[in-house]
Amino acid sequence: MQLYHHPFDLDSQKVRLALEERGIDYTSYHVNPVTGKNLDSSFFKMNPSGRLPVFQNGSHIIYKTIDIIQYIERIAEVSSGFENISTSSTEVIEWMQKIQEWDPKYFSLSYIPEKNRIYVSKFIRRVVIARMSECPELAGAYHKKLREVYQTEEKLQDPDVLRRSKEHLVRLLDEAERQLNETPYLVGQEFSMADVMLIPVLARLVLLGLENEYITCRPNIVEYWVMVQQRPSYRKVIGRYFDGWRKHKTLFKTWCFVCVRSFLKRF
Repeated sequence: MQLYHHPFDLDSQKVRLALEERGIDYTSYHVNPVTGKNLDSSFFKMNPSGRLPVFQNGSHIIYKTIDIIQYIERIAEVSSGFENISTSSTEVIEWMQKIQEWDPKYFSLSYIPEKNRIYVSKFIRRVVIARMSECPELAGAYHKKLREVYQTEEKLQDPDVLRRSKEHLVRLLDEAERQLNETPYLVGQEFSMADVMLIPVLARLVLLGLENEYITCRPNIVEYWVMVQQRPSYRKVIGRYFDGWRKHKTLFKTWCFVCVRSFLKRF
C-alpha cells in the first residue's frame, strides 16, 4: 500500500492520522503541491486532478479522503480478525462528511501575503505549461489544471467567496463546540474517524496564527485540542512538522525551492 501525500496538505493529514490510529503499514511518498510535484506526468497519469492524497493498494487507486479512510477501516477490520475494530457508525460518517464539506483552500490562501501567493501561482502555471509540452497526451488534463490555477486567483479577489468560507467554518466550529460540551470526543466517549477529520482543521488554524480568533474563544474545543495533541498519531503526522521551529523549517525549505527554480527557470 502506498500513500502519496504531503505534510502541508490538510486532507493528507486526515488520511495519515487514520492510518496511524488503525496501525496500518504503508509506503509514504511526499508530493509537494507548492513545488509542483503533483504535476509530474507519473503522478498526473494516476490522478489527473493532481490533488492529494492518493492511496494505492495494488491496482486499486482511491482519491477521495472519506473513501480512503473508510477503505483503511475495512483493511483494519480484516487485519484484526473482525474482533477489535469496528467501522464507523452512521453518526461518525455524518460528522466526517460535515467536516469535509468545508473547503480550506480559499480560507488558507487568503492569509498568505498576496505577493508570495502570486509568486507561487505564477511558478505553478509555468510548471503546468512545461509538463504539458513534455507529455502532450495529457494536454487536456493539464489545460484543465491551468484554468483551475487562474480561477483560484480570481476567486481570491471576490470578498463573498472568503466571507462564505469563514461563515461555513464558524458554523462548523460552533456545532463542534456544542457537541464537545456533551461528550469528550465528537461522537461519544471514544476517539473516532470524526476526530481524525477535525484535528487537521484545528491544526491549520493554529498554523495560520488564528488560534485566538477561532479556538481560544470556544472552551470545549480548547480542552479537546489540548487532549488530542497528546495522541501519538498527532505527534507523528502533524506535530513533527509544525510544532515550534519545525514549522518555519518546513515552510522555509519549500519557499527556497520555489525561488531557486524560478530564478534558474527550471520548471
